[in-house]
Amino acid sequence: MANMEILRPRLSGATMLPLSSPLLASWTASVEHRRLVRIAAVLFCATLIAATAQVSIPLSWTPVPLTLQPTIVLLSATVLGARLGSACLGVYLVAGMAGLPVFAWSPGLAPGIGRLLGPTGGYLLAYPVAAYLVGRLAERGMDRRYLTAVGAMLVGLGVIYLGGAAWLAVLGAPAGQSGTAAALGVYPFIVADVVKLALAAPLLPSLRRFTVGR
Repeated sequence: MANMEILRPRLSGATMLPLSSPLLASWTASVEHRRLVRIAAVLFCATLIAATAQVSIPLSWTPVPLTLQPTIVLLSATVLGARLGSACLGVYLVAGMAGLPVFAWSPGLAPGIGRLLGPTGGYLLAYPVAAYLVGRLAERGMDRRYLTAVGAMLVGLGVIYLGGAAWLAVLGAPAGQSGTAAALGVYPFIVADVVKLALAAPLLPSLRRFTVGR
C-alpha cells in the first residue's frame, strides 16, 4: 500500500495538465484565435455578398437583375466550407429580412422579408443550400485543382438556378413580361455566370490562405 501511495501522485501528475500550464494557455488562445478568424471570415464574406448585390443591372425582359452575387456566394462557400459557408448565407439572409440594405437594389422589388416572396426569392433561399453543397465538395478536395473547383461551383450554380426557376414558375411571369421560368431566370445569365466562375477560380488558393486556412 505504501508503494501505491508513493506512485499515485506521480501518475496523477503525469496524466493531468495543471490549469495554469503554459501549454494549456497556449492551446486555449489558439482555439480562440481560430474561432475569431472564422467569425471574421463569415462576416467578411457576408458583407462582400451584400456589397456586390448593390451593383446590379436590370434587364427589361426579366424581373431578375444581373449581379455578381452568385459568383461571390459560390466563391465564399468554396473558401469557408460547408458549415461556415451556409452560416455566412444565413447571416446575409437574416440581415436582409431584418430590413438592412443587403439585397440587390431594385425600384420594383420589395425590401426586407418581402423580397423573399418576390421573383428573386427562390435564388436567395437557394443560396445557403448551394453554399453548403459547394463547401462540402471543397472539403473533399475539389477546390484544390482549377477544373474541379470550377466544377464544384457549377454544381452550386445549378442549385441556385433550380431554386430561382422553381419559384418563378410558381409566381408566373410578371405583368408585361412573358416566357418560361427558365427563359426568365436561367438562360439570360448562364454565359455570364460561367465566365465569372472561370475567372474567379484562380483566386481560391490565396483566399484560403488569408481566411480560414483550410
